[in-house]
Amino acid sequence: MKNRIALCLLGLISLGITPIAQAQKAGETAKTAVAAVEEQWTQAQKTNNPDLVAPLLADKFIGIGTDGKISNREKELADAKATKFSSVDIEDLHITVFGNTAVATMVFKGKGTDEKGKSMDINARWADTWVKMPGDAWHCVLSQGSGLKP
Repeated sequence: MKNRIALCLLGLISLGITPIAQAQKAGETAKTAVAAVEEQWTQAQKTNNPDLVAPLLADKFIGIGTDGKISNREKELADAKATKFSSVDIEDLHITVFGNTAVATMVFKGKGTDEKGKSMDINARWADTWVKMPGDAWHCVLSQGSGLKP
């Protein structure tokens, strides 16, 4: 009788652990996917190729620059085409997953010329909010930067 009760309890415990393990695996898979799209965005900047970032931005994308100005997908892509980076570095990337939403935070350091042709030297913390869309593609819905002191 004790063995039967112990086996039943062990079975119930394992039923409770399985969903937790599956959720942890899904969270790690999402982190890997979001890290990959962040890397793709970084490569777009390093190679001055905005075509790499275009498929990553949601149709209703909102961008908030370090100057506090708000942009949409079209403006973000137009600015990316006109901006020329000579160096780009991402540090301290952290990704937190909330189901089908993930927040990536990082420090971005970049030098080059902005969309107006002015020299730029960026040192900022960025937070990108990603949503897993139908078809399993991750799209950035919000990107916000805040300048850091050198």
